[in-house]
Amino acid sequence: MSRVAFVKTEDRIKGVKAALKALAVNPVKGKNVLIKPNFNTADPVPGSTHNDTLMALVDETWAMGAKSISLGERSYPPTREVMDKKGVVPLLEEKDVKIIDFDDLQGTDWVEFQPENSHWPNGFRIARPVLEAECLIATCCLKTHQFGGVFTMSLKLHVGVVPTFRNGYQYMDHLHQSPYQQKMIAEINQPFSPDLIVLDGIDAFVDGGPMTGKRAKGNVVLASGDRVAIDAAGLAVLKVMGSNADIMHRKIFEQQQIARAVELGLGVSAPSEIDIFPADQESRQYSEQVAAMLMDG
Repeated sequence: MSRVAFVKTEDRIKGVKAALKALAVNPVKGKNVLIKPNFNTADPVPGSTHNDTLMALVDETWAMGAKSISLGERSYPPTREVMDKKGVVPLLEEKDVKIIDFDDLQGTDWVEFQPENSHWPNGFRIARPVLEAECLIATCCLKTHQFGGVFTMSLKLHVGVVPTFRNGYQYMDHLHQSPYQQKMIAEINQPFSPDLIVLDGIDAFVDGGPMTGKRAKGNVVLASGDRVAIDAAGLAVLKVMGSNADIMHRKIFEQQQIARAVELGLGVSAPSEIDIFPADQESRQYSEQVAAMLMDG
């Protein structure tokens, strides 16, 4: 069973703390930690990671005994520009977090992979800091994706560890123009595995996305060590909230991102392997509703 800690809340700081406590694991102690946020653009949450969520995660990571903390990202506009617009740089510097701008990586720091049976005809590249992280933490949002991805949570978050363009090849153009986009999203997750994932679903897009969309209140923070489990739980939350046809009219484990991730062994293979674990009594009724939706598909 893969636990997904479940916190019903409107408070991001309390939600992150409660979710990590309920998850009851500590993968960061004594480790050099790399955090991968959702900074595709600087659009307000859930268009990007809320600064409060990120800072709460940083504080908890330090409190759990991390040796060092870095943040790494490759954004859609220039990464530093996105971070400046969000005002996150001085906040990170104040908390002694090193910023790794993947835009500045040299060619040898984009490691090439050509897995068998991949839908990437020329393979793909992954940022070396992600591959070499002693402890990798991912923090994602809860939202739909109108440009072919269907939804964007922890699996889709890691599109940001692939370059936009490298050695004459437009990786992002190929991804977003491919009929296999959802499977390709899962496939880029093969070379690495996050140790911890925190999903901020207090605000969500139930249609549109990933930058702007139809907003709704999810009022939930989730945490897990399993990408498939947390994305499946997030999809169940979207179904409980009421989302677009691509979400509502397809079973969770029949979504191509999820199905391909299962084929690749990236996480759980069925809803019955997921433990939706309420962090407190206030979260129990909501978590049971989401768990029932997850089992129903």
